[in-house]
Amino acid sequence: MPAPTHVLDAFAKVCADVRPGSDTDRVDGIVPRVVALPASLDEASAVMRTAAGHGLAVVPSGGGSKLDRGRPVERCDVLVGTRRLDRIIRHSPGDLTLHVEAGLTFGALRDAEAGGWGQHLALAPPEDGTVGGAIAADTAGPDRLLYGSARDLLIGITVVRADGTVTRSGGRVVKNVAGYDLGKLYTGSLGTLGLIVDATFRMHPAARTVRVAATVPDPGRAVQAVLHSQAVPRALEIDRPAGSDETTVAVEAETETPDETAAHLRELLGGTPAPDPGWWNTLPEGEILAEIRTLPARLPDVMAATKGLPLRGSAGSGRLHTTPEDVEELREALEPIGARVVLVRAPQSVRESVDVWGPMPTLPLMRRVKDQFDPEHRLSPGRFAEGV
Repeated sequence: MPAPTHVLDAFAKVCADVRPGSDTDRVDGIVPRVVALPASLDEASAVMRTAAGHGLAVVPSGGGSKLDRGRPVERCDVLVGTRRLDRIIRHSPGDLTLHVEAGLTFGALRDAEAGGWGQHLALAPPEDGTVGGAIAADTAGPDRLLYGSARDLLIGITVVRADGTVTRSGGRVVKNVAGYDLGKLYTGSLGTLGLIVDATFRMHPAARTVRVAATVPDPGRAVQAVLHSQAVPRALEIDRPAGSDETTVAVEAETETPDETAAHLRELLGGTPAPDPGWWNTLPEGEILAEIRTLPARLPDVMAATKGLPLRGSAGSGRLHTTPEDVEELREALEPIGARVVLVRAPQSVRESVDVWGPMPTLPLMRRVKDQFDPEHRLSPGRFAEGV
């Protein structure tokens, strides 16, 4: 249903880039009435306040690559994009911090880092989306093993809540919410708690690295050998193609003596040396993508339970991806070893019929947080676990 003229006019008064939604803006089959692209914190706050005044449901979006995460939304009256919020606000080399707007793409960030910063943001998710999208979806690349995910790298965040209130934590605090670590709270929230406007991250010095790979007969042994060695791997990844019994293990480490470190890592891996992996920091291709969360020590059990399926990801930090035909069947196979399966990507029909998240003991707490931060449930309604 198109937005009435007075509603569009209300948004146009507070945001320079506003238009009616179209078929290309669909979110889970729903055409939003309004698409708003704020270019400043003040505009973002005013847009959210206007939506609240008209009782409209809001779905935040960065590059749009992660709008198919979680359950299908129940309503999408206003699509609020952050693509115009794409500035690097401040890089403080001496403090090893980076303050950026949420719509900044990782491609643009890599270009800036390549300009001689001598530092890098160790997030680098496999999908080249926006910084805000990586926080909202809790995605990270291979460096997660050494540096952690957005939850660990975030030291400050600015968010606009459902009623337009600006909330900050970390850094120069203007307003905080007692009792909550907002950085951790918003990581993985999928736009259900607020619109992320900017974030401050801990940076790390650029370091010389070496990467080696080998096709190994016993991936579990190879992974444990690296993890329990004196080497300090930055990333430890595996790849097993669909229908194959061959698994490649690749390890990347920071070092001042690359030749010696490479030789040591090859010795630890054993097996047959493999070329530099073209699959590094990519996801398996498939209509349905699931993430397996487990302990590194349980890798052999996970591999046995997923025999025949592709398996790729961080063996060192226990985040592996596969493309099952039946998510619930995969959960049943992995339940005895305590591995959790989360549906990452799937057609809308699958996300409507399958439990995206699996068992979540923290669901009662999530409900209380949702009720406090979005009491009218207008932010990406129904997208999180059990419709939270």
